[in-house]
Amino acid sequence: MDAVSYLDVGWHPGTVLLSVLVATFASYVSLELSRRVRDLDGAVAHAWWLGGSLTMGTGVWSMHFVGMLAFDAPLPLGYRHDLTALSWLAALVAAGVAMAVAAHRQVDRRLHLVASLVMTVGIVLMHYLGMAAIDLKPGIDWDWPLVGASVLIALIASAAALALFLRQRVLRGRARLLAQVRSALVMAAAICGMHYTAMAAARLPEGVVCLSADALSGRGLLLAVLLFTVLILCAALGTAIFDARMQRRERLMSQSLAEANAELQSANEELRRRTLTDPLTGLANRLGLEDRLARLSAEARSEGGQAALIFIDLDGFKVINDSLGHAAGDRLLGKTARRIRRRLRPVDLAVRLGGDEFVLLLEGEASEARAMRIARQLLADLQHPFQLPEQQVTLSCSIGMAFAPRHGSGDTLLGCADAAMYAAKRSGGSCALCYDTHMASGASADQLQLQQDLREALQRGELALHFQPKVSALGGTLHGVEALLRWRHPERGMISPAVFIPVAERFGLIGRIGDWVIEQACEQVASWQAQGLVCRVAINLSAHQLRQPDLARRILSTLERHGLEPSLLVCELTETAMMESIQDGCGVLDELDAAGVRVSIDDFGTGYSSLSYLRRLPASQLKIDRSMVIGVDVDRQARAVLESVVKLAHALDMEVVAEGVETEAQRQVLAEAGCDVLQGYLFARPMDAMALQDWVRGRPTTAAPVSSLSASSDSTTARRTAAPA
Repeated sequence: MDAVSYLDVGWHPGTVLLSVLVATFASYVSLELSRRVRDLDGAVAHAWWLGGSLTMGTGVWSMHFVGMLAFDAPLPLGYRHDLTALSWLAALVAAGVAMAVAAHRQVDRRLHLVASLVMTVGIVLMHYLGMAAIDLKPGIDWDWPLVGASVLIALIASAAALALFLRQRVLRGRARLLAQVRSALVMAAAICGMHYTAMAAARLPEGVVCLSADALSGRGLLLAVLLFTVLILCAALGTAIFDARMQRRERLMSQSLAEANAELQSANEELRRRTLTDPLTGLANRLGLEDRLARLSAEARSEGGQAALIFIDLDGFKVINDSLGHAAGDRLLGKTARRIRRRLRPVDLAVRLGGDEFVLLLEGEASEARAMRIARQLLADLQHPFQLPEQQVTLSCSIGMAFAPRHGSGDTLLGCADAAMYAAKRSGGSCALCYDTHMASGASADQLQLQQDLREALQRGELALHFQPKVSALGGTLHGVEALLRWRHPERGMISPAVFIPVAERFGLIGRIGDWVIEQACEQVASWQAQGLVCRVAINLSAHQLRQPDLARRILSTLERHGLEPSLLVCELTETAMMESIQDGCGVLDELDAAGVRVSIDDFGTGYSSLSYLRRLPASQLKIDRSMVIGVDVDRQARAVLESVVKLAHALDMEVVAEGVETEAQRQVLAEAGCDVLQGYLFARPMDAMALQDWVRGRPTTAAPVSSLSASSDSTTARRTAAPA
């Protein structure tokens, strides 16, 4: 049998180099796309899988096709359209399997092997279908050992490609980039090795004729394939890089938002803690007591829980406070709180209600016997001298006790303990009494007499407004004044609003007193305006007033009668009033705001400190309570809370006023935090209208021409009740 002669064939070096570069670039882009498929979920991940499969399959097929175009034979060659398309589809299938495996969270050896076999079949079909697209007669004579070697190389290349996919997806940063470049070079070498081994297995007999020479062929086809492939790969790579950057930016933004939310939540928690804590003594405040009493009432209804409430009032504290000063009084209250706390268990609640009043809440079995024992111990403890920097002082206390469920629960229990404490004080003080029903009559008689005197006080002119200036935080110039309501009783002397305002609310006098405050404040502002001082007047509205449907009409009528613009009036409401009257009050406030009257939220930080309600109210000013100002110059957390509140208020276009400023260090911190207006003893104490006019004349002439004047009939804030007449 005659030996078969074969044509001498070779490869174009430049085209071979192009095929290697295409394989390397396609491998790098495929690795990048596999990482995007792995990092995403849902429909987005499926879209990236489809795009990655098309890109990778087209890139590998282009390398194969360019490699075949590098085949240099002594006859014109062409490629059938149908088989060329099938070879491209085979490459897509292999790429799709690779991308699907790369997207798996966990890939075991069995899945790795199966996927490698499927990819091998796809790659082998791609190549040999592409070779079959060269329609030769007679056909190609194959060197079967080399064919087997090409199949083995394809299997190894597929397994290696999957391993590289899985390995590089967990890397990040510079390590991932270097690993991806090395992996792309290894994959390109494996793909080219398989391709050119398979090409070497093809032998062309002499006299062979290409029947598809007039189909796909020529250098133009080479350029078209290269251009199309490079464009697809560049577009895919650019999209992947852009998406990765956007994802990274989104993660950074999410992280920043999470951190900001955590900081805000921490600030809210700290604000809530400070809201329920008395800043002077570290004990719970009235809100903390109300929370515990509400829980105790619920437990009493369901489980019949027992508790004892001890009401403590210091005897003779006012004399010490007036003679040694408020600073000495504050130190004495702090020392008293520490002595009280020593007698309690961690589960017991110690409360400072305000001024020199303390409450202890003891829960559990045998609480009555324990309360009596603690009361005797406290009477002895508080009689030991207190050493102050100024001098040594001695106190005593009056104690009243009430027990749940025998005497009721909640506010009823507190009222019974209060009545027992007053009975102890009327007995001469320095003693402890348990509540008895006869004690209630004495308290009621006292309240009846007080409300009768209050009715006559309006007629006799015993009520008056005292004014405390407010200054600009930046320049220290006059910004306005706040007016404080005072009652000088002909027999009892000065009576605190904390005493007579609850009586007025209980006996229906608060409306008349509120109208009187509105009338007097507007009359005083009109008088100042006639003398050349234009001021804004702010009137504190109680929860009772906010429930009056004609309140807005009466306020606007008063302004019109005195010839004042609505913009000269600011209506203040406390957080407590806001929460109690949010449904009834918002309509009134909206009506006032529509008419041009401004709204201010007073004593922020002492009530619920509800951030969610701020944006619902037509408020243009936020007043930070003294309790939030104390310690801002020495306490980092206090300053952080203050700065958060100021930023929030400014974000809501609110002016921020800080009251209770008593030191230069506090002033500096508040100004740096962004507070707009400051008020406190550092600048001036409350004074009557004539004294205020003299004070204004001594201020710098650069004072703002329009100031803000606020009037208050508030009964709940200690800062107002403590201010001197």
